[in-house]
Amino acid sequence: MILPIVAYGDSVLRKKGATIQKNHDGLEMLINSMFETMYESHGVGLAAPQIAKPLNLFIIDTTPFEDEKYPNLKKVFINAEILEEFGDKWDFEEGCLSIPHIRENVKRHPNIIIRYMDENFDVHEEEYDGMAARVIQHEYDHVKGILFVDHLSELKKRLLKNKLINISKGGVSVDYRMKFPSNR
Repeated sequence: MILPIVAYGDSVLRKKGATIQKNHDGLEMLINSMFETMYESHGVGLAAPQIAKPLNLFIIDTTPFEDEKYPNLKKVFINAEILEEFGDKWDFEEGCLSIPHIRENVKRHPNIIIRYMDENFDVHEEEYDGMAARVIQHEYDHVKGILFVDHLSELKKRLLKNKLINISKGGVSVDYRMKFPSNR
């Protein structure tokens, strides 16, 4: 089932995702719906808070990046915890389904070590680098209540303020379903 993406300004995007138990009701259906929603929205990652679920859950599929090191990297991250970020930070232009039509350079570490559970609740501790690490960090931020615009300079944030307010009011046109905070 394709779900609406929550727009910038909704308080759920600022909540830390709750820990998920193995017996979480409807988890498999939620994960499937998240993948459907992400693909319909042309994203490479989606976190549960972006569909109004304040849970420590996110998914990625970095296939569109055609990364030779991580071809077809499609994963579910449950109760994720980034254990380490390292390397010299690098800039790359990021966007977000919850903040459409805004893309800005964000500095992130190129390497991470992350511990998480997959959809079967098997525990993994893995290292990622490059674009895969960036996508994971972006989605991980979501389950911590952090948005990519939070990484920008104060000047850049001030310059984007009106655009962000406009998004929260529904003054943006996208080709996927969205839920705006002011339309409740």
